[in-house]
Amino acid sequence: MMTGMSSPGPFADLSGLDAQRIWEGVTGRVVEGERVTLAVIELDPDSVVPEHHHENEQVGVLVSGLLEFRIGDETRRVEPGGTWCIPAHVPHEVRTESEGAVAVEVFAPARSDWAALERLEPRAPRWPAAG
Repeated sequence: MMTGMSSPGPFADLSGLDAQRIWEGVTGRVVEGERVTLAVIELDPDSVVPEHHHENEQVGVLVSGLLEFRIGDETRRVEPGGTWCIPAHVPHEVRTESEGAVAVEVFAPARSDWAALERLEPRAPRWPAAG
């Protein structure tokens, strides 16, 4: 059963979830479970997710844009359909290119630390495309 910050019940549209500021130019819309967080992450053009690490295992897939992704000592260019798996406590960072990017990620255990993130003014999600 979903609980938590942005999930009003067992079903929701992405457009109805709060956008949260994770870093400058990086926002997320989150579905919280008891033990897992699903996040749709929007990265503005030329944005940077600075090196960081956390207790959460993180897996994801890129749905649009391009990323330069460093996990530990390995750096890769990730294109739509590309996936990643980041073990707990491994340093990682991400850079986008001129069109920005959208990724879908899962974190386990749940990202309880995100409960304190700044909520942004309502806006349409970049993905999926309207229409």
